[in-house]
Amino acid sequence: DVMSAYEFILADQFKGKPADVTEENIQARIRANILMALANKERALLLNTSNKSELAVGYGTIYGDLAGALSVIGDVYKTKVRELAAWYNSEQRNETIPVSIIQKEPSAELRPGQKDSDSLPPYEILDAVLECYIEKNEALNGIYVSGASSVLVGEVIDMVRKAEFKRTQAAPVIRVSVRGFGSGWRMPISI
Repeated sequence: DVMSAYEFILADQFKGKPADVTEENIQARIRANILMALANKERALLLNTSNKSELAVGYGTIYGDLAGALSVIGDVYKTKVRELAAWYNSEQRNETIPVSIIQKEPSAELRPGQKDSDSLPPYEILDAVLECYIEKNEALNGIYVSGASSVLVGEVIDMVRKAEFKRTQAAPVIRVSVRGFGSGWRMPISI
C-alpha cells in the first residue's frame, strides 16, 4: 500500500520511464522508515544489518537498508556472516536462525526474482578480493583471486572507491577485524 502511494504520487514524474533502481530504493526506504518508527515508539535502537561486503561496495540504499544506529555486522564479510549463523545454530543445538535463510541465495528482495548476483560477483570471490584490498592493503595489480579476472578485481575496487560517500553516512561499525570501516579507513569522496 505504501509503495502504491509513492507510485501514485510520482506517476507524472515517472511517466514513460521504465522501473529501475529508483523504485527498488524507494522500497528499501519505506522498510527503513517503518523500522525506525517502531524503534522510536519502543524507545529502542534500530540495528543496521549491512555486512562488510555490502558496505565495501555500496550495495545498500542510503536512508534504506543502511539505516540504523549501530552496524553490528558491518565488519564481517557476507560469507563469514553465513558461517557464523550456521555456527550459532549448532551451538544452540536448534534452528534459531532458519537454515532456509542461511542457505538461500542472497537477495535484497527489491523486485521479483532479484538476486545479489545480478549486480555483484559471487560472495566467495567478492569477499576474497575485498580481503586482499582492505585487510592486506594489496594494490590492484597485486590481487590474485581464483575465479576473478584482473578486470573483475578492478571493477570491485572501483565499487569500493565509489561507495565511500555511503560509508560516511552509514551507522557506526563495531570493529572486529584488522581493518574495519571508520576513521582509520576514510578515503576522499571525490578523486
